[in-house]
Amino acid sequence: VQLQASGGGWVQTGGSLRLSCAASGSIFRIITMGWYRQYAGNPRELVAVITTGGGTNYADSVKGRFSISRDNAKNTVDLQMNKLKPEDTGVYYCNAEGNVDIQSRKDGRTTTFWGEGTLVTVSS
Repeated sequence: VQLQASGGGWVQTGGSLRLSCAASGSIFRIITMGWYRQYAGNPRELVAVITTGGGTNYADSVKGRFSISRDNAKNTVDLQMNKLKPEDTGVYYCNAEGNVDIQSRKDGRTTTFWGEGTLVTVSS
């Protein structure tokens, strides 16, 4: 599975950006799709994730400002980022987790896929 992300860029504090990610390739079932970010030497951290059923989980720092959405038929996930702050700056990575085949689903095994990051810069 390949994940292609787009939509990063530069924005001033308070601005908005929308990230999009499309998954392609063969996979039996994608369970979750989401976004992580990494800044400088810090660990990669969860921003938001969404399940096939529409359940979501957000980092506390982005609740009320970011919104994640997903098109299961197209295997795409979007992240609408509003009221951006300088601390939102970082490289954002698209993520997908799923069962690569029916056997792995039966076994309960999942595989995690990462896209190449897209840079988001928020200036003060």
